[in-house]
Amino acid sequence: MTDYGHELRFGSFLTPTAERPLQAVALAQLSEQVGLDLATFQDHPYQPGFLDTWTLLAFAGASTSRITLAPNVVNLPLRPPAVLARSVASLDLLTGGRVALGLGAGAFWDAIEAMGGRRATPGEAVQGLAEAVEILRALWDVDARGGVRVEGARYRVVGAKRGPAPAHAVPLWIGAYKPRLLALTGRSADGWLPSLAYLKPGDLAAGNAVIDDAAAEAGRAPGDVRRLLNIGGQFRPTGRGPLQGPAEQWAEELAELALGDGISTFVLGSDDPDDLRRFAAEVAPAVRDLVAAERATSVDAVPATSPASVSAPAPALTASPAAALATPAPASVPRGALAAVPTPDDGVRRSNTRAWDESTRPRGPSPDPDRTYTAHERAAGQHLVDVHDGLRAELAQLDDLVQQVAAGMLDPGAARSHISTMVLRQNKWVLGSYCMSYCRIVTTHHTIEDQSMFPHLRHGDPRLEPVIDRLAEEHVVIHDVLEQVDRALVRFVSVDADDGTPELQAAIDLLSDALLSHLSYEERELVEPLARLGLG
Repeated sequence: MTDYGHELRFGSFLTPTAERPLQAVALAQLSEQVGLDLATFQDHPYQPGFLDTWTLLAFAGASTSRITLAPNVVNLPLRPPAVLARSVASLDLLTGGRVALGLGAGAFWDAIEAMGGRRATPGEAVQGLAEAVEILRALWDVDARGGVRVEGARYRVVGAKRGPAPAHAVPLWIGAYKPRLLALTGRSADGWLPSLAYLKPGDLAAGNAVIDDAAAEAGRAPGDVRRLLNIGGQFRPTGRGPLQGPAEQWAEELAELALGDGISTFVLGSDDPDDLRRFAAEVAPAVRDLVAAERATSVDAVPATSPASVSAPAPALTASPAAALATPAPASVPRGALAAVPTPDDGVRRSNTRAWDESTRPRGPSPDPDRTYTAHERAAGQHLVDVHDGLRAELAQLDDLVQQVAAGMLDPGAARSHISTMVLRQNKWVLGSYCMSYCRIVTTHHTIEDQSMFPHLRHGDPRLEPVIDRLAEEHVVIHDVLEQVDRALVRFVSVDADDGTPELQAAIDLLSDALLSHLSYEERELVEPLARLGLG
């Protein structure tokens, strides 16, 4: 059982179909809108039914603003590494550091040869990939002196000038299955990117062992190599096999892969918009919760980085909302002190309606100033803050989407443009699904608290009962506010003009006031008891 301790990330694996050329771009935009961390595309240059993946990546980069983009994986025999280095660096600069690079040694050699590529034996393909990694890193290293010279058996560079440097340290992920490529991944790559469909039981553990051993021999830590996984499945009302069932089943199975096999990035192969929405809104948050809860009780996670690492540091892809907003423990916190910092209520209110009278909220028992906490206990309190930070970030994104759509609808130029109008209609539809998904997330979170955490705290410290009663009452009020959002949403998506926007914005303003106030109150009262009594 191996957990490398990496932050969890989630992405999409999209088909670059040429029959509907804008479909893949729209799905990349949707991936960004629903909160996924990366959008990736197949790369099969010999496939006449597909768009050229690098052209598609550039178009998608110009059509998005946050999400990381990557080929999954690039067909190296048809993309010479020196030229690829320039392409990657250029796109990374144009997108502000939003590019990752999946690399493959090559397959379908008849098709590659038909396109003018060189056929390779398995050993030659591995050697070529190793040479490509060396060339890529050397051409990006503009601080080194002299031209780049690599006298490889497959690829040669004889004095090529370095540059341009990418906007950030572009991570190199290798699609590997056999021992030689796995060992190369451990020595030289920033990530391992296989597909679950091509793996047999035990292959992940075996692959991890080869990578870890090779990393150690190269002076690296196992955690220097992120473990990614392309997955596929179907959402069904009841379970019919692995990743064939409801979102809850998906979350449990992916959490098991994260904790047992060290997978920290899950990339869903699907061109179904509803699948991507459910994956982002229901599966990803639940996996993060399950993994965070287990990590809070375990000391077995492998450190994710090592000062001795010789690889370029893998950059942070767009961080998950919880990780991006989580308040780090101050460096000056004494050992054993309660380091989790509750998020204060800033007092800002956007709605004229008040969900409740905040002055009547009861207070819990004062913490014992002499009490110290183990690392395990401190993690339990921090977990609540992390989960709440995810809800705060999603709420901010929801509000931002409403304002963007409202602004677009009021733009006379966009209203005159058929294309812009179609984009706005699409945004309106996507926003509706996003709102509904967010409401489900909040309700699920509160249900877990009501049925599990709150009874545990009541039993552990009866002095908390008034606080817990009040929190449960506020859950009911928030549920009613979510119902208001839902009703406003129905009106919003059913009108042709912007008539429904003010009502929806008012409902979200009230939700924002109520939820942010509630989360701050809950953290203020429960962070210390959770550290003292556990999550339950």
